Amino acid sequence: MFLNKNNTKNTFIKSITVTLSVTVMLFLIFASSSCTRKKDNLADKITNRDSLPLLNTIGVESLVSDSGVIRYRILAGEWLIFDKAEPSYWSFEKKIHLERFDSLLRIDAQIDADTAYFYDKDRLWELRGNVKIVNLKGSTFTTNLLYWNQQTEKVYSDEYITIEDGDNIFHGIGFDADQRLEVYTIRKPTGIGYVDLNEAKKDSDSINN
Repeated sequence: MFLNKNNTKNTFIKSITVTLSVTVMLFLIFASSSCTRKKDNLADKITNRDSLPLLNTIGVESLVSDSGVIRYRILAGEWLIFDKAEPSYWSFEKKIHLERFDSLLRIDAQIDADTAYFYDKDRLWELRGNVKIVNLKGSTFTTNLLYWNQQTEKVYSDEYITIEDGDNIFHGIGFDADQRLEVYTIRKPTGIGYVDLNEAKKDSDSINN
């Protein structure tokens, strides 16, 4: 039996052509699939934009104004702004020190906490973990959860709180106060410290007169 060289050559060329065609088709399918995955991943990232911060700042020291007047000074380990979240908020999860100024730029309150969230549209602060506030008179308020509503100018908590006011130490659960922390109420007192009766009598006499 004799082989035709021309037929063998043609068969070999056809085999190479088929192989190249299959390779090209596989490459195109893989490239198309890869592009589709990239588009899907990109779409996911765009969809999840509300979970990504607009701003991420490390080692923060910032002055914050209200109606054109400097009212606050913020010191924090990290500051993230989630502008697309519902509701939008600022996040301080690596400790925060906040100073509030009065109209004469005097510090009338200092606040420390492990974590803080500020809901900018509602102007509401949520302070968590080792919360400590010192007012202008030097009275100290400590708790693990505190809210400060700038719109209503109220400070409140549903958690256990300790108040050191001069020689008096008060304990209780639940707390309401004005934002200057000068007038406050403990909802469920659990302990009361020393009270100077002479000072209390003077206050009573001044009110009656």
